[in-house]
Amino acid sequence: MTNIAVFASGRGSNFQAVYRKVEEGFIPARISLLVTDNSGAPCIAFARTHHIPVRVIRPRDYASPEAFGDALLRCLQEFGIGFIVLAGYLKKIPANVVEAYPNRIVNIHPALLPAFGGKGMYGMKVHEAVFRSGAKVSGVTVHMVNNEYDAGPIVLQEAVDISDCASPEEIARRVLEREHEVFPRAIKLLLENEVLIDGRRVTIRKPTE
Repeated sequence: MTNIAVFASGRGSNFQAVYRKVEEGFIPARISLLVTDNSGAPCIAFARTHHIPVRVIRPRDYASPEAFGDALLRCLQEFGIGFIVLAGYLKKIPANVVEAYPNRIVNIHPALLPAFGGKGMYGMKVHEAVFRSGAKVSGVTVHMVNNEYDAGPIVLQEAVDISDCASPEEIARRVLEREHEVFPRAIKLLLENEVLIDGRRVTIRKPTE
């Protein structure tokens, strides 16, 4: 069974959603590690309550992105990690980690990429930009991680009707509900080798359940 590491920087609601699906047996893996850059992150309490080891590894404690990546890789090796899930993780994954885990790092973005993505576009900043744009539809994107922000191959996308949303906060709530459904589904597909990745194109071998 694959050992998963979850990376999170804040509350970790997607971490909790993925954990529930692992416990139900929907996702064929175990969550063996939480990595965070924030020693005050609420996700730490959830991990400890559920007996998941926690490691706080901060980029600012290292002289370079490569050194930060080396620290992450040592930790991942210690726990025998085979797959990485980014669940509200706000730091860029170093290139040496991406290289060590090709097509084995997955992220979720609260909009329909490539729109409303890129450096600095995360959390409420995304929903505020969507609201200001006047868009009637937003959504969820699950994508593999490469060396560019929000630019890896797209695994799953689902649209969310926001035409009646009166604020960015309302958009955020509606999109988050869908995130909790789509992210576990994408992780399941990836771990069951039902995803074919050819450059930027992704094909699902069978319909999602």
